Amino acid sequence: MTQRIFISRKLPDEVIAPLKEKYDVKMWDKEDRPIPYEELVKEVKDADALLTMLSENVNKELLTAGNKLKIVANMAVGYDNVDISSAKDLGITITNTPDVLTESTADLAFALLLATARRMIEASEYVKNGDWKSWSPLLLAGHDVHRKTIGIVGMGSIGKFVAKRATGFDMNILYYNRSRKPDAEDELGAKYADFDELLAQSDFIVCLTPLTEETKDMFTREAFKKMKQTAIFVNASRGPVVNEKDLYDALVSGEIAGAGLDVFVNEPIDADHPLLKLKQVVAMPHIGSATGETRNKMMKLCVENIEAVLSNKKAITPVF
Repeated sequence: MTQRIFISRKLPDEVIAPLKEKYDVKMWDKEDRPIPYEELVKEVKDADALLTMLSENVNKELLTAGNKLKIVANMAVGYDNVDISSAKDLGITITNTPDVLTESTADLAFALLLATARRMIEASEYVKNGDWKSWSPLLLAGHDVHRKTIGIVGMGSIGKFVAKRATGFDMNILYYNRSRKPDAEDELGAKYADFDELLAQSDFIVCLTPLTEETKDMFTREAFKKMKQTAIFVNASRGPVVNEKDLYDALVSGEIAGAGLDVFVNEPIDADHPLLKLKQVVAMPHIGSATGETRNKMMKLCVENIEAVLSNKKAITPVF
């Protein structure tokens, strides 16, 4: 019997063509709208493989909806949307897409830093709205980035590439991580600091830590109060590492100067969310890896992982 694959979001035909040659492939027909959970559960019942996005809740109920599922290929580096413990118990392989999106996400994180520091979105709207009437000495004056101190929370692969970009701006690089990273220290001149020290000394705090029980609500009002009043906070990791109400209060009270956010607790974020009303907030729709080249590499890696597992070979990028 031909093995069956379900894909939870519409992907380009050329990407999934190798799967269609060998397997029975069914795909949700929307690119910009997630499949309803109940529908996904139905589709999994007779699936041998599942290709998911970060928006899907791959919980125990989903994993046990059928008795044929061998692999879930998650099109993301993070896999906090997957019940890893249940997958292990069930013998289901979970794969992710590491490395291929590292530099693209680092580009976006540093772009958020620059855009927030130099008030670029605000300035663009100022011009487009016809508000620019004349030059003035402090018109939309922002913050210098060069030769300032950047504090990177989470010195994984993406963190290292953000640090590499910071060297081009002659920045002083601090980092906080569960373990020391001698390679980043030797190659990039990064200096390890404890969390409180990093918050106090950094002009720019860039959060790139994965979401775990330990990092959830890592950034609270207490953390923001330890930052400089001129500090800018950037989050390109996961929304729940930040208490959004505390961030809002810190921005409104002037405890920090601005925030660049690519991720939120609830996605998509509601247009009426208080954070989106603040001029000093630059908000992006979770596009860290969103370049054509990178997203295609992520899709292809998911396809290759599925092909490997369904052919009784070892997955290319298993998460455990």
